[in-house]
Amino acid sequence: MDKRYARNIGMFSEEEMNQLLTKKVCVVGCGGLGGYILEMIARLGVKSITPIDGDVFDETNLNRQLLSDEGSMGFEKALKAKKRINEINSSVEVKPLVDRVDESNGLQILAGHDVIIDAVDNIKTRKMLQDLAEKLDIPLVHGAIAGWYGQVTTIYPGDRTFDLIYPNECENGRGIEAKLGNPSFTPALVASIQVSEAVKVMLGRGKLLRKELLYIDTLNQEYDKIEIGN
Repeated sequence: MDKRYARNIGMFSEEEMNQLLTKKVCVVGCGGLGGYILEMIARLGVKSITPIDGDVFDETNLNRQLLSDEGSMGFEKALKAKKRINEINSSVEVKPLVDRVDESNGLQILAGHDVIIDAVDNIKTRKMLQDLAEKLDIPLVHGAIAGWYGQVTTIYPGDRTFDLIYPNECENGRGIEAKLGNPSFTPALVASIQVSEAVKVMLGRGKLLRKELLYIDTLNQEYDKIEIGN
């Protein structure tokens, strides 16, 4: 086994580490959540990562987005993700996509992955990802942030968890983060929990946040698990 993964052993068995090295992960969104997710997944070790984002960096990203720096303004986020992953772990195959996932391309883009990680910033796209993941029979790990607060859940095909979290079918904008803002620390925390969920999905180990929403309040340091559905 590659020496770079030596400190993973103990938490993972060698068999689990070898299993992880065969997995393919898709991260939809390379911004606040996505940058941290990509960093952690690349360091853990997987076979392939597909970072997807149709946006470019601007100055408003500098307060929180790990992939952003002053020299990256105007640069495509997905391509910067590839550069960063290559610097961290050149053995990982990176397939960046400078585009947005929609109903016309989603099935083709997302097919073949072992897990999809939601790092988008709007409710409409989250619901679409749930639909696409269900059609492809792929688990989806959701995370969202707003100011001091965050949430994480893992959605398996058929769970329809977003139908309960976001019951308003007409809601197609951003969540409450549009009002509460996004600092540097909340995305890092939520992203780390998403990555732990994704690893458990890939290894079939541990208790998932399935049909449960982990609600995080860092202002009061309160963490609650809310049951969702049956």
